[in-house]
Amino acid sequence: MRIARWTHGDTHGEGFVIEDAVVPFPEGATVREVLAAGLAAAADLHGRADPADGVPLTEVTLLAPLVPAAVRDFAVFEEHVEGMSADANGDPQVGEAWYESPTFYFTNPHQIFGTGQTITPPATERLDFELEIAVVVGGVDGRPGTDLGVDEAAEHVFGYLIMNDWSARDIQAAEMRGHLGPAKGKDFATSLGPWIVTADEMAPFLDDEGFLAVRAEVYVNDELIGADLVANMAWTFPELLVYSSRASRVVPGDVLGSGTVGNGGCLGELWGKAGGDLVPPPLQEGDVVRMAVEGLGELTGTVGASRAPHPLPPARSRPAPRARHRRD
Repeated sequence: MRIARWTHGDTHGEGFVIEDAVVPFPEGATVREVLAAGLAAAADLHGRADPADGVPLTEVTLLAPLVPAAVRDFAVFEEHVEGMSADANGDPQVGEAWYESPTFYFTNPHQIFGTGQTITPPATERLDFELEIAVVVGGVDGRPGTDLGVDEAAEHVFGYLIMNDWSARDIQAAEMRGHLGPAKGKDFATSLGPWIVTADEMAPFLDDEGFLAVRAEVYVNDELIGADLVANMAWTFPELLVYSSRASRVVPGDVLGSGTVGNGGCLGELWGKAGGDLVPPPLQEGDVVRMAVEGLGELTGTVGASRAPHPLPPARSRPAPRARHRRD
């Protein structure tokens, strides 16, 4: 099953993609409700969807297929981390901590874009893409999504989609020197789509260890920049769910990104391996980034004009009083 959201003229639709058309969910159901009900309920709904109500894909504008409850983004491709951590000689500097657990950061669920949309980056000289695959969390009756085991977590994998974690590398590098982040180097745009492909449809691509063995490619202006096999992840998607739910909670509609694939899944990796040379060059206004993943489709995005920031002063050096001065 493929699940999408779209606009058609002045109307908004949510439903299935059946062959080459979008078909609304029966009874006016929404993606949020379908995710909460889980895969079995989605299959029942699919069986009752009427293809006669369909509208050709060529006549609609696809939106991001869901409004995420939260977006966690991991970094579980060793080759990507090697490139991003490389020193001035291009030699990787992967710390031991990376191998201990699948770390992630939270990004902005309010700046989500669908396929074909234009993103407006901040003022940056090092705009980058990140080719990722993300899992969408679904509901399981009677389970709150807390402290999941691996088998339980697998039951919460509702489906998959392509994710582009747009990144301003110069802003990201500056803010992370303050021992927090990434934040403003990332939170301006995340593209998701073109639709959610349910876990049952992608199950034939799982290898014997539970890794998703599909090929992922990224192009800039139709030039192939990078390609990798998603099975090169260091942890499986259910294991990412286990870690996310540890002493915490995942809920239907959460999106968990794999982090960038290796072998050119982003420009920053290639710059690192080249000792800092910006080859290929950073993205520019008008560039079109196209990501193609076996079984999941294609996600595109266009770079729009950047936005200039309102100025802020530097930090003030304060005298650090411990009580408010009282006026007589």
